[in-house]
Amino acid sequence: MMLVNQTIDIEFILLGFREFREIQLLMFLIFLVIYAVTITGNMIIIALIVINQNLHTPMYFFLGNLSFLEACYVSNIFPQMLSGFLTEDRRISFSRCITQWYLFGSLEATECCLLCVMSYDRYTAICRPLYYATIMKTQTCVQLAAASWINGFLLVSILLTLILHLTFCGNSEIDHYFCEYYPLLQVSCSDTSVLEATGFVLTGIFTLPPFLLTLVSYAYIIVAVLKIPSTTGRQKQKAFSTCSSHLAVVSIFYGSLMIVYMLPKNEETMQKFSSLLYTALPPLVNPFIYSLRNQEVNGALKNNIGRLLQCRVP
Repeated sequence: MMLVNQTIDIEFILLGFREFREIQLLMFLIFLVIYAVTITGNMIIIALIVINQNLHTPMYFFLGNLSFLEACYVSNIFPQMLSGFLTEDRRISFSRCITQWYLFGSLEATECCLLCVMSYDRYTAICRPLYYATIMKTQTCVQLAAASWINGFLLVSILLTLILHLTFCGNSEIDHYFCEYYPLLQVSCSDTSVLEATGFVLTGIFTLPPFLLTLVSYAYIIVAVLKIPSTTGRQKQKAFSTCSSHLAVVSIFYGSLMIVYMLPKNEETMQKFSSLLYTALPPLVNPFIYSLRNQEVNGALKNNIGRLLQCRVP
């Protein structure tokens, strides 16, 4: 009980990007812009999907889930990181640190599932259009989305149970910009070998199968687009451009996760920048790639802006 109480009373220090002290203000401004654009883009997507009846389809239902997830995702990490650029007080309590890690890990695992579900939805719509309405019923979509969220949070709950049995003493400096899994284990004075092995296995389960299924889905989509004789060259080019953009972001997301969690540990600075590839890049670009380049979303955005301007005209 004494060890538990000592652990709960511990405060960690997030070192952040201490290697770049001379450009802290510049980094603050860069990440502030990234955070603002990310939140704005994802909130616009959610609002458009809720307001516009023509966007109440399986594809946009999953996009709404993804946008909400990514807004929560960056809001869990960026405020703490931005604060660290402006102040020397980078302390974070044990409970707040564990909560930040738990939410981050759960949302990360949920996104792996959602990306896979979204690729299956596109595969069904393009490769099996006659059966799409039957397969992707409202009930099925809700179940797939719920399963993604539940599985993501249950997965990390396993690790949470193990982490709460660790003791932390002595060195309380976490060499990262948020409470990341392996940097957190490094400041424990307990044996973390079981947690490291468990994290490796669970990461493999939640990254490799979804990533491979996503690749297979897009491979079928590309083949299906090539086989459509009525598709014009411009339409094909647009379809391939969209697929390549999706695959690029998905590959960066899954690839960076596997680099950080499954490969031998790299130098700390490299780990921080690798983690930015899945904490900052996908939430920033996904609204543009998945939605804002879509004609239906662009049309809904223009219509709603037009209505808003008309309401303001006296």
